[in-house]
Amino acid sequence: MVKGDRIVGIDIGTTKICTIVAEVEEEGLKITGVGSSPSDGLKRGVVVNVDKTVRSIEQAIDKAERMSDTRITAVYAGIAGDHIRSFNSRGVIAVSGPDNEITPHDEGRVIEAAKAISIPIDREIVHVLPQDYSVDDQPGIKDPIGMSGVRLEADVHIVTGAVTSAQNICKSIRRAGVEVVDLVLEPIASSHSVLTPDEQEMGVVLVDIGGGTSDIAVFYDGSIRHTAVVGLGGENVTRDVAVGLRTPFKQAEEIKRSYGCALTGLVSKEEAIEVPGVAGRPADRVERAELASIIEARMEEIFVLVNSEIRRTDYIDLLAAGVVITGGGAMVEGCVDLAEEVFGMPARLGTPRGVTGLVDAVTQPIYATGVGLVQFGLEHQHREGQFANGNGDMFNSILGRMKGWVKDFF
Repeated sequence: MVKGDRIVGIDIGTTKICTIVAEVEEEGLKITGVGSSPSDGLKRGVVVNVDKTVRSIEQAIDKAERMSDTRITAVYAGIAGDHIRSFNSRGVIAVSGPDNEITPHDEGRVIEAAKAISIPIDREIVHVLPQDYSVDDQPGIKDPIGMSGVRLEADVHIVTGAVTSAQNICKSIRRAGVEVVDLVLEPIASSHSVLTPDEQEMGVVLVDIGGGTSDIAVFYDGSIRHTAVVGLGGENVTRDVAVGLRTPFKQAEEIKRSYGCALTGLVSKEEAIEVPGVAGRPADRVERAELASIIEARMEEIFVLVNSEIRRTDYIDLLAAGVVITGGGAMVEGCVDLAEEVFGMPARLGTPRGVTGLVDAVTQPIYATGVGLVQFGLEHQHREGQFANGNGDMFNSILGRMKGWVKDFF
């Protein structure tokens, strides 16, 4: 790792595409460029029009290049959508060394054993995330390398995605003139930027409310334990506002951002807002409480679905750190208060942390995934011994976790 090298993350969402450029410094990452553009060509996190998606990606990359005064040629890209599926698995091996000392080779073998499961032909493994290791029935080990034992076990969390969805994301990025270093599940990326180590140790739920979907990640004992996707997001809230107040979608989004509230009890009944009419019809004055009631109903539905998903896990009673809400959909006033009511546990708003530079430009939940992608890139380039430098040259190949499947698409 060399001071001055750059890492780039691109968050390809349903409503916006965001590119983050970060420069490696001795103390961490310095944000040097941010580029955002409206997303066109995606629906619920999945590419439905490649040409439109490519144009949106080009716009976001161009803005980030101008701000950072650098040429972007390689990125870490986020992947999401309700095609994502995940589950836990276990691998078991006999330690191969003559002195029974566990080596990195043994660690790799046990992870491969945990991956030896049957998945449908139209799906591919995106992540294999180790949770804990056991050495000779001694559980709870985070790093087994150097220990002595004859039997090594690994519990891992496996995330899979639809092959075609991953293909289309990679294809769109490459057509924009940029190589894909790695695909990263968006809630995992967001966790790097908004969660603290203490929260992950104590037990926490991350809820990333995007435009088309809401992504869930459960952490406990310092490891990820469960991921899931709910097929509702901020765009559904906006559509409800558009229908309920009889106003165009674009104006509904502006009204939601400026005057929206997710909890009716926080809004005064005396407050009123002006709502533009459709097709030249005159504007109407509406109580802000009516707007809040529309938003609260949909946000509550999202949180209830998330809560139901969490309750299907074994960790519902172990989440001492509560809930962290992030993503663009979390920026509505009262979102945290509503979350505390629905989940029955403490909640807070998750904003990016742990970076320097253009901090003011990225300290909003909407940038959680983008910032998390560059932080993920820094961590895994340390771990894998690979790095894509500012000129886009990649040592060897894309990360070994992907087993070359991204490259094989093209």
